Amino acid sequence: MKVVILAGGLGTRLSEETILKPKPMVEIGGKPVLWHIMKIYAHYGFDEFIICLGYKGHMIKEYFINYFLYNSDITVELHNNKLDVHYSTAESFKVTLIDTGIDTNTAGRIKRIEPYLGDDETFMLTYGDGVADIDINKLVEFHKSHNKLATLTSIQLPGRYGNIQTDEQGIIQHFQEKPQGDGTWINGGFFVLNRGIFGFLQGDMDSIQWEKKPLIDISQHNQLAAYKHYGFWKAMDAMRDKIELEELWNSNLATWKIW
Repeated sequence: MKVVILAGGLGTRLSEETILKPKPMVEIGGKPVLWHIMKIYAHYGFDEFIICLGYKGHMIKEYFINYFLYNSDITVELHNNKLDVHYSTAESFKVTLIDTGIDTNTAGRIKRIEPYLGDDETFMLTYGDGVADIDINKLVEFHKSHNKLATLTSIQLPGRYGNIQTDEQGIIQHFQEKPQGDGTWINGGFFVLNRGIFGFLQGDMDSIQWEKKPLIDISQHNQLAAYKHYGFWKAMDAMRDKIELEELWNSNLATWKIW
């Protein structure tokens, strides 16, 4: 089963980094967040990827073209242009890199990769900026169990701010840092999709957001199910998210590192 990763957006809320590189190439622990996402899937045996490129997509192409060298010990003899590779830690990824357009929205990007799915009836889809300690095998099993066209992974966000309760004199009676949110489940990506979803991507989709129309239409046809993930999930939307993920990685608290 192939994994499609949306990696073409501008990442404007992370402009400190994305002015120089595409958002999926922003690094956590010295590796692009895209690599972290791929490692999650590969841990469960899903190592064939289709990456939807857009903004500064050439940088993602260059990364994978040179991936073997980046992860190897080498000796270069400049006088005769000889290269010896001594040791490599490169993963067994198979990566198809598709230019889906600079300004194309997510529905259009998904539509453009259909020819690259081969004979696969089912494929996975996720965003190029979110990590989680999700059990991909259980997600796939859940998708197969309900016989719907689409499954999304739903998550609950923690509260952004701490919760403080005081008495009349201002003495704190209760303190909780970043409590659980309001109980609302939201879309966390990590989709499993049957090929029938392309029936909801007819016509010009280049300006259409996947979540705004096709996913709503699929839901209205009773063809969308939610897999509830209770563990760690984090999207790298802004610089504070990158800093938080970096701190977790450096403190050996990166629970998404399941490999």
